[in-house]
Amino acid sequence: MEGDCLSCMKYLMFLFNFFIFLGGACLLGLGIWVIVDPTGFREIVAANPLLFTGAYIMLAMGAMLFLLGFLGCCGAIRENKCLLLFFFMFILLIFLAELSAAILAFIFRENLTREFFTKELKKHYLRNNDTDVFSSTWNSVMITFACCGVNGPEDFEAVPHLPYSSLEKTTPEACCQRELQSREGMFVNREACLTGVERFQNRQGCYTVILNSFETYVYLAGALAIGVLAIELFAMIFAMCLFRGIQ
Repeated sequence: MEGDCLSCMKYLMFLFNFFIFLGGACLLGLGIWVIVDPTGFREIVAANPLLFTGAYIMLAMGAMLFLLGFLGCCGAIRENKCLLLFFFMFILLIFLAELSAAILAFIFRENLTREFFTKELKKHYLRNNDTDVFSSTWNSVMITFACCGVNGPEDFEAVPHLPYSSLEKTTPEACCQRELQSREGMFVNREACLTGVERFQNRQGCYTVILNSFETYVYLAGALAIGVLAIELFAMIFAMCLFRGIQ
């Protein structure tokens, strides 16, 4: 009976580690996509130190889980006590780090509010100054998502105009409608847009547009994170039980 329980635990351990292996592969792939994505999201990440750091943390965590799942599978099948102990300690550290990151994300969630982004936009945005990383990033976001400001064109009423701009009133060029939503896309009517004709402007705020675009993926990422934490917890329990059962 004891041998049957040990054998069952060994294969359950292998199964849980296989899921950790798959979760690590998903995080690794997602981290690589965020960093190399050519559609403009890369520029958003590069301009925000928190997002930039988060992308590389996700990449590192994915690589560690990928390796850890592989080692856990080997330790379970070979019944190697040293490898199982190393696996338990390593996955415990990762579990605590992920739990800490989730708590910090909850504590600092106010930094992702509409009011925070609106204040930052009015404070740092320099319109068509592409030498400024913040302004260039916002321009890329507004062009890519066909939106304007955080809440709409009214966000730019307090933003200073460029001294050499003769047409631009309030709405920046990045808010003008284009035939193709990219920097190379032709304007529908640039002059009319810059002089305030609303039907040639993107009037919807970027906060709402991006939130709607990524809402499904946010819930999916949250569910994936909870699933990974649960799997890691069970894997640690099985690893310690298997460690104690091996003669």
